[in-house]
Amino acid sequence: MFQLPYNVTSESLKMELMQIPQAHLLRIAIALSLVAIPAAYLYFTKKPKGCLNPDKFNEFKLVKKTQLSPDTARFRFSLPTPTSVLGLPVGQHIICRGKDYQGEEVTRPYTPITLDSDVGYFELVVKMYPMGKMSHHFREMREGDYLPVKGPKGRFKYKPGQARAFGMLAGGSGITPMFQLIRAILENRKDKTNVHLIYANVTLDDILLKEELDAFARNFPNRFKVFYVLNQPPVPWNGGVGFITKEMIQTHCPAPAPDVKILRCGPPAMNKAMKAHLDALEYTSDMQFEF
Repeated sequence: MFQLPYNVTSESLKMELMQIPQAHLLRIAIALSLVAIPAAYLYFTKKPKGCLNPDKFNEFKLVKKTQLSPDTARFRFSLPTPTSVLGLPVGQHIICRGKDYQGEEVTRPYTPITLDSDVGYFELVVKMYPMGKMSHHFREMREGDYLPVKGPKGRFKYKPGQARAFGMLAGGSGITPMFQLIRAILENRKDKTNVHLIYANVTLDDILLKEELDAFARNFPNRFKVFYVLNQPPVPWNGGVGFITKEMIQTHCPAPAPDVKILRCGPPAMNKAMKAHLDALEYTSDMQFEF
């Protein structure tokens, strides 16, 4: 095998290479490619292993807690290494465990607003209700505390192109699974799915992730549209007023079709009302999904 001498100059190196038979250079190039191609294949195709276990709780450290409103906060949890991924398929959720105000153990499902493209951490946006059992746990959490988590869980797993368009009906903290899916669709240049979101809340301050949603609407005007509905709107207000109606769905969501899916996530009463609206508008059961 040819070996280059030590301490050679660029000119002497050039002369040495010129003296090597072309056939020998070709064998060296082929040998290097046989090493480089498998390495490149592994680098670009092998996905890192996720940090979740569907049967066992793993603990993740809270590294940042950002208060978004008096009853809502954004929680960032670190993963084991800066290059770790959570390993949560788009459309699925995790189960979090904590203690309520009486010290009793409680578990609740939550959907991170981050994707596996966000390495080293994951984030939850949590609305903490006054009497909510898991809300109490998140309200009391401080940076440095650990949260037990297991997953993935859920019946919905998104694949790019599985629908031509999504209609989304969200209420309150029900925006989080929608937001995860919206991000995955819009940040994938190969995904041409259109998204139409109707998002209902009580007041303007209750709208979670509004800045991010508005940015999506500005940056992807042909692929993402959002319509806000408020029970107590400010003046002036150009969105919807009251509750999501059948007429709002007709106006702001894609019409019934085999390649259309309408997703809903909100309080039980809202989910029940939305199903009645969708049934009346002749969206079949195959066209509907409730998180």
